[in-house]
Amino acid sequence: MRGWWQELAGLVLPVDCAGCGAVRVPVCAECRDALSGAGEGPVRPSPPPAGLPVVRAAAVYEGAVRSLLLAHKERGALPLAGVLGAALATAVAGGCGRGGAGEVALVPVPSARRQVRARGHDPARRIALAAAGRLRRVGVRARVAPVLGLRRAVADQAGLGARQRRENLAGALAVRRGARGLLPDGTRIVLVDDLVTTGATLAEAARAVRAAGLVTGPGAVLRAAVVAAPADSFRRIGRAPRV
Repeated sequence: MRGWWQELAGLVLPVDCAGCGAVRVPVCAECRDALSGAGEGPVRPSPPPAGLPVVRAAAVYEGAVRSLLLAHKERGALPLAGVLGAALATAVAGGCGRGGAGEVALVPVPSARRQVRARGHDPARRIALAAAGRLRRVGVRARVAPVLGLRRAVADQAGLGARQRRENLAGALAVRRGARGLLPDGTRIVLVDDLVTTGATLAEAARAVRAAGLVTGPGAVLRAAVVAAPADSFRRIGRAPRV
């Protein structure tokens, strides 16, 4: 219920921009531009964790982008999922393109149940749903497949270094029973999250998907996409199609 009331309040009450504080607008034009995907590209943490797939990000994690992501995740600004999902769709398109054979399945990295209860929503899944809708509107057969789950408790990642994050997450994720029915052969799987820093979470998600044998079919490639990443992790080699 908390999430429902927050979303309703965000639609009917005057709010200031969550990115910069501009008055009486949920997201101002300048902050929307920061999430437009103009800076989209491949990212790679240094050093990259073993098993990390190719990752693309829509924006640099700083300034307004950081504020918008935190407002959505930690302060329950649920209507921001739309603009964040549009940014994520750009990163997905950068890795998969607009067309191509087969369906695109966005697999969100799961949050711990205690975090979902505390926040009133699952941020990565909500953004993924918005991204899938955006992709479908431009002709991409996209859907969300929430097939990953935590099989043991993990510590809060905040404040942990790269090695500590890898150790904290090692073996923590697993594919839920019945996932193969949701991801038939030929499905293009894209792991999605709001943010990548050390890459430990996406690497563990990739391990779980590969261990379950879900990356199948000729030329099957596992990819990942996020809304934002630190500036020093971008590797500029191309730009995504606009979506």
